[in-house]
Amino acid sequence: MQNIINGKLVAKTILDGIAVKVAEKSNLGYRVPCLAVVLVGEDSASQVYVKNKKLACAKVGIKSLEYKLPQHTNEQDLLNIVRQLNENNTVDGILVQLPLPKHLNSKLVIDTISPDKDVDGFHRYNIGSLALNSPTICPCTPHGVIELLDSVGFQYSGKIAVVIGASNIVGRPMALELLNRGCTVTICNSKTPNLKNFTTVADVVVVAVGRTRFINRDYFNANAIVIDVGINRLEDGTICGDVDFESTQAVVKYITPVPGGVGPMTIAMLIKNTFDCYNKREF
Repeated sequence: MQNIINGKLVAKTILDGIAVKVAEKSNLGYRVPCLAVVLVGEDSASQVYVKNKKLACAKVGIKSLEYKLPQHTNEQDLLNIVRQLNENNTVDGILVQLPLPKHLNSKLVIDTISPDKDVDGFHRYNIGSLALNSPTICPCTPHGVIELLDSVGFQYSGKIAVVIGASNIVGRPMALELLNRGCTVTICNSKTPNLKNFTTVADVVVVAVGRTRFINRDYFNANAIVIDVGINRLEDGTICGDVDFESTQAVVKYITPVPGGVGPMTIAMLIKNTFDCYNKREF
C-alpha cells in the first residue's frame, strides 16, 4: 500500500551506502571500522538482536567482536571488559546488550562506556547533548524514526507531535529529536487520561508502550503519520505492534508496519553510529 513506510527499504539504502564507504576506506589501505558487542546471560530475544547486529556488520564490511558472558557475571568483571574496550584503539563502538541481568547496574555500565564509543547513544553525555540540541551520538531507534519521517518528506517545523511512552531508550530521546526539529511535542503514556484528546490533533504519533494493539484507528486523524515502535509477541509466535495496524492503515496518511518498520532502522542506525564514530576517530 502507498501509505506504508517501508523500514526495510530505507534501512537497506542506508546500509548499502555505508558498505560503499567502508569499501572505499579499505581500498585506500585504512583499517575497517570495528564494533564490540557484550552480551550477558541467555536472554533469547537479546541473542536474536546480537545475531542480527553481527549480520548487519558483515553486510557492510564492519568488523564485529562478540563477548558472551554468563548470567552470573559480576559487575566488576563486566566493567573491566568495558574499560578494556574503551582503551582499545582498534574498537570504534561498544554496545552492551540490554536488558542486563537484574543484579547488574545498567546505568553504571552505560556510563562506563566512553561517550565517543557509545554507539547506542545512551550515555548521559550523549543524551545531554541531544537535550541541548547539540547532538553527538543519537539513540538508534529514535533517530531511525527521524530517518523514516524524512523518507516521506515530513516537514517538522510547527507540527504537532505526540510520543506515547517515556522510556530512556525511546520515548524521551524521541521527544527531544522532534523538539529539536521544531515540533510542538507532548509526551504521554499508557495511563494518560483522555489520550485521544492529544493524538487526534497530532501530525505525527510515535507509539512505544509495549502493549499489544494498545490503540486503534479512533485515535488518529486522516493526515496523521503513525510510527509504531512496539514489538509484542503473540501466542502463535507472530509479532505485532502497539497499534492496531489493520484498522489504522485505512484512515491515516502514513503508518509503519510491525515487523518491517522501525525494527530494521534501529540496526541500520547502530551501524551508521559505528561508522560515524570510526570516522571521528580516524579522520
